Amino acid sequence: MSTPHPSTADKRKTFRTLHESGCFVIPNPWNVGSARYLQGLGFKALATTSSGFAHSQGYPDGGQSGEQVLAHFAELAAATDLPLNADFEDGFADTPDGVAESVRQCIATGVAGLSIEDSPNDGKAPLYELDVAVARVKAARAAIDRAGGEVVFTARAENFIRGVNDLGDAIRRLKAYAAAGADCLYAPGINKREQIEAVVKAVAPKPVNFLNGGAFGFTVDELAAMGVRRISVGGSLARVATHAFIRTATEIARDGKFDGFGGLITNAELNKFFAEDRRKRSP
Repeated sequence: MSTPHPSTADKRKTFRTLHESGCFVIPNPWNVGSARYLQGLGFKALATTSSGFAHSQGYPDGGQSGEQVLAHFAELAAATDLPLNADFEDGFADTPDGVAESVRQCIATGVAGLSIEDSPNDGKAPLYELDVAVARVKAARAAIDRAGGEVVFTARAENFIRGVNDLGDAIRRLKAYAAAGADCLYAPGINKREQIEAVVKAVAPKPVNFLNGGAFGFTVDELAAMGVRRISVGGSLARVATHAFIRTATEIARDGKFDGFGGLITNAELNKFFAEDRRKRSP
């Protein structure tokens, strides 16, 4: 017998509650199957990955249209009982009015949270000027409030993944975004203890998301002790899958060997998981 599925409002309430205390991991699926498997592992929330989805569809990160990305959000939000945070890149708009309209459309997909970057997707500049970035944050906040305010809004300072490795500037931006109405703050690319602790301290008591997308050596407990509230992995899980695929396919093409198939999870094991998973979801 299936269990009742949470409504969009339920998922948004759960997601907001997760940000109030403690520390949780929000892994990043790139399709329905990976989302369902992550739910089966017991995670409490999920987040999309722009790079993971783009690469799976044959695009570079940032190369897809807003329509494609919104359809992906809707598919994943409907596929899982967990709250879903949307990696909404730069909101697919430059102007505050454009951001507000994009955010309205994003909310309509059923996501429980969304993030907006302060870097233009066209690559013409590494970062928006601070006053423009703050106006974009305010516009996103207003759009969320008009929709009821339940969606958790994360504002991102992209300094460290856009070649502007200035912690002071990133913190100034995050503090400004917090004052402009962001619920959660995020500086992807920082990876040193002193950087993480400085960001957490600067925006307290608002929660901070940390991108643990590399082998930085930090455990969940260690990041929690630094004050991190939410840990995402970006496109790293998708890259794990793609890396194994490329390595094994290259070995077949180059050497005529199939050693990469050793130790794989079996087709029967996957069939069992997804068959049971679908039964649980059946009305």
